[in-house]
Amino acid sequence: MQTPEDRTRRMGEGRIKPVLAGLALPSIVAMLSNAFYNLVDAVFIGRLGTEAIGAVAVAFPITQVIVGIGLLFGLGGASYISRALGAGDRDQANRVATTVLGLAALFGVLTTVAGLIYLVPLLRLFGATATILPYAENYTRILVIGAPILVVRMTLNNVVRAEGNARLAMAAMMTGAGLNIALDPLFMFTLGLGIQGAALATVVSQVIAEGLMLWYFLRRHSYLRIQPRYFSLDRQLNWEVFKIGTPTLVRQLFTSVAVALLNNAAAVYGDAAVASIGLTFRILFLGMFPVFGFGQGFQPLAGYNYGARRYDRLFEVIRVGVLWSSIFSVLFTILIQLTAPLLLKVFSDDPEVIRIATFNVRAFHALFMFFGPVVIFNVLFQALGRGLPAAVLSMARQGIFLIPAIVILPRLFGLTGVLFTQTFADFFTVITTAYFALRVIRELQREARNAARGENL
Repeated sequence: MQTPEDRTRRMGEGRIKPVLAGLALPSIVAMLSNAFYNLVDAVFIGRLGTEAIGAVAVAFPITQVIVGIGLLFGLGGASYISRALGAGDRDQANRVATTVLGLAALFGVLTTVAGLIYLVPLLRLFGATATILPYAENYTRILVIGAPILVVRMTLNNVVRAEGNARLAMAAMMTGAGLNIALDPLFMFTLGLGIQGAALATVVSQVIAEGLMLWYFLRRHSYLRIQPRYFSLDRQLNWEVFKIGTPTLVRQLFTSVAVALLNNAAAVYGDAAVASIGLTFRILFLGMFPVFGFGQGFQPLAGYNYGARRYDRLFEVIRVGVLWSSIFSVLFTILIQLTAPLLLKVFSDDPEVIRIATFNVRAFHALFMFFGPVVIFNVLFQALGRGLPAAVLSMARQGIFLIPAIVILPRLFGLTGVLFTQTFADFFTVITTAYFALRVIRELQREARNAARGENL
């Protein structure tokens, strides 16, 4: 049985492909289970009617803010932890892990307070029509109350991955997703809670998943130590966390704004159009989440070897990461283009919802074949501690390019313009990624040459 030390050491000594597969596969399985839960959740909510589907679409921007706060501390902390472990500084890794968890809990509570105060105005701002608003309010209020649980759980997941224990992170996510699927029909239909039951199932399942990871640390099975004495408000430590995590939070905020604008643009064409936006994102997650899972396995391996100055291994990690993620993205694009109408009939029996959503799903996936490399280079910049390119790429697809598209295209092309906004944003995101990718590869090659000269002196 591998010790925590063995898992961490393997990132710097094991063969790249098996190590990457070992780190990535549990994350992919975990994220796939999360994507599957989202789909099953949509099926159950779809039984409540088009307004309920629309309510989830309207709530989506708020949930993305909660996710963004979790990723702020999770990804920011994981990047710093991986580099600290690669450099052999275990004490610093302990300080980072403890600090990000403490701050995640604090920010989660602040999110709950702000969310409850401004809930209804936010839902209206995010596109809730008069018929959708009651469903959206009942659904979102419970998720906002559970925000501290969701934020800490996401942070813990990334901390666990940073020390190389992807299997526990997978087990926790699968536990949460599995419980969510089981609790949905119980709370929604057996107990008669309706759409509130869907939100309650999410919060309860995440409490149990979080407890599983906390038990791992409390029982000292981890390589890292989470203890109050390690909590630090050191300016440099927090700068390293926020430098990498903030771009992801900003990306999530941009996503919230973009989805709100999409919902408002679609609301002109009725509840069916708003519902189609919600279903489109659920199907999009089915392809995005496995790539994100692969990126979660890629990040600690890249960060560790960069921290250890093992450039030969780092270049191999990048090559394999880009290749494997590209193959998946191309295959998923083909699959979705062929099966979109069949998939959508599972979630709704409203012909208008299915008609609009089919067009929307195909448009949103037109350039998905490039999504894998875009994510890998974004994660690479996070792993290397390169804040500026990480920020630009994090914000490009769902913000810098998508928001202007949402503002301009619907005015020119009506509903068709609404449905092609993501394609427009993806095109320019791919170009931007290629530019930064070429730059970072050249910089790493230069660093590798300089390191080799230093060793030969």
